[in-house]
Amino acid sequence: MKDQKKIWKNYIHEILLGKADEGDYDFTLSTEQIVLELPSNPDFGDFAFPMFPYAKIFRQSPGDIAGYVHEKIVGEHRLPGEVSRAGGYLNVKIDRVSIVSAVIAEVLSRRGDYGSSESLSGRKIMVEFSCPNTNKPLHLGHLRNDAIGESISRILGACGAEVMKVNLINDRGIHICKSMLAYDKFGGGATPESEQIKSDHFVGNYYVRFNALAKEEEGAEEAAQALLRKWEDKDPHTLDLWNRMNTWAIQGIEETYARTGISFDRIYRESETYEKGREEVFKGVEKGTFYRDEEGTVWVDLSEIDLDKKVLLRKDGTSLYLTQDIGTAIARRKDWDFDRLIYVVGSEQKYHFTVLFHVLTKLGFPWAKHLFHLSYGMVNLPEGKMKSREGTVVDADDLLDELHTMAEKEILEKERVREDAGILEAAEAIAIGALNYFLLRVTPGKDMVFDPKESLSFTGDTGPYLQYMGARISSMLRKFEERRKKLEGGAFRPELLTIQEEWELVKMIASFEDEVRQAAEELNPSRITSYLYSLAKIYSRYYHDNPILHNKDNDLVHTRIALSRALLQVLNNAFTYLAIPFLEAM
Repeated sequence: MKDQKKIWKNYIHEILLGKADEGDYDFTLSTEQIVLELPSNPDFGDFAFPMFPYAKIFRQSPGDIAGYVHEKIVGEHRLPGEVSRAGGYLNVKIDRVSIVSAVIAEVLSRRGDYGSSESLSGRKIMVEFSCPNTNKPLHLGHLRNDAIGESISRILGACGAEVMKVNLINDRGIHICKSMLAYDKFGGGATPESEQIKSDHFVGNYYVRFNALAKEEEGAEEAAQALLRKWEDKDPHTLDLWNRMNTWAIQGIEETYARTGISFDRIYRESETYEKGREEVFKGVEKGTFYRDEEGTVWVDLSEIDLDKKVLLRKDGTSLYLTQDIGTAIARRKDWDFDRLIYVVGSEQKYHFTVLFHVLTKLGFPWAKHLFHLSYGMVNLPEGKMKSREGTVVDADDLLDELHTMAEKEILEKERVREDAGILEAAEAIAIGALNYFLLRVTPGKDMVFDPKESLSFTGDTGPYLQYMGARISSMLRKFEERRKKLEGGAFRPELLTIQEEWELVKMIASFEDEVRQAAEELNPSRITSYLYSLAKIYSRYYHDNPILHNKDNDLVHTRIALSRALLQVLNNAFTYLAIPFLEAM
């Protein structure tokens, strides 16, 4: 279809240039300026060319220009298909048989590669996402961050980019010291194993303990700040405790990553980069780029970007997040000569990244112009909160367990999974599919409400609905293979696909690569979720109204099976881009 659009745009362009030559018009018109639209009513055609944009050029009505172009096309008979004129529009119905044959053949030959392109070939793109703190487990906000980051990385890779997924472990700072202080005071040598608690939750419990301590005892905050200074001074006891607690936290977080299908090509740690950031700030002070106040605090003047000023180093010399991010960005550019670095971080950090990019530019790094903040909105539950270890955030593991339990209950009550499929495995796959699809179906920049019950529905715009669709088609294909001997003599005949839904399905399958490419350009996985739901709705209606396997015409069986097989491949490939598990049986 995309080739047909290009062919027809070139043809219309050629005719309009010919008309210009005939009338000796003095103007330029590129192929990209030829407007192509999709008719609101498919009966009008597969695509339409409005002539309104050229009325001023030719000083004629759009209807007259459409009549001229229509006459030329009909007279030349150069391209297969039907062309009609409706007012100022030229409607085109392309030769469906050749398109059906070509599209299905391409899908079945390219298989897992279908939908990919080389639109970003040669580009090196780094994507930072997740970035957990080592003082507590992942929460619901991390789950949305991870889903967006992982999906965007896969989509960019599908478009030919060389992608490096990176994570920044926030393993130092005052928040880490608070957990350490509480453990030093209350831990008594306990370990996650001795307490039989997931290791990141074990550490998080002590962060909660500190918050309670700070309310009861004066000086707790000052003690945590003093511990941070001891850490930066490399006190042996402090470093030993820090290493133990960070190890526990990271081990637990990695278990959650494994469960949700999240992975990284490189891990950075603030503890390894913050000193580099501090060095750069000192250089900036020496050059006069930044300044110290009378207390010794280092500031940057942001009046150039219509902001006030920002602290870069505290008066005691300790670093802030901004200082650390300066060092991390420089380290990454040194490690990998990226063309673009995308930070997947919540929209509340817009100011932070505006300042970071500006500071890096002031420090003389030209690649700072290639840094981009992909912000995403807040995510909550319908009731606002779920069971939380801190009472302020929705714990990721608790939510995953809840989804798994709900999925398992649905499976058992509705008998949705075959016995040999494995109920526990299926429940986990459905839970992850429900989570990722629901988190990705909303444009990243928008706030959203995650409804666990709605996300697990097997009807509507949900992951389980699409997983069930894939399993149902897979089951039909298995039955087809079992009956293949009875269907001997049948063959794929594209001219038999005459129903409007069949043509709509072919056109949507053909547009998959364009949808993936557009999702990459917009950094927006919701384009693919929306595409999938539209595709599934059409196929569901088609499947319900038209016999595929149970058909007396063997040729029609083979042909509709080929169409279904192509659609299943698109479904499977799209699931990969969205990090949704594919189930062959449900």
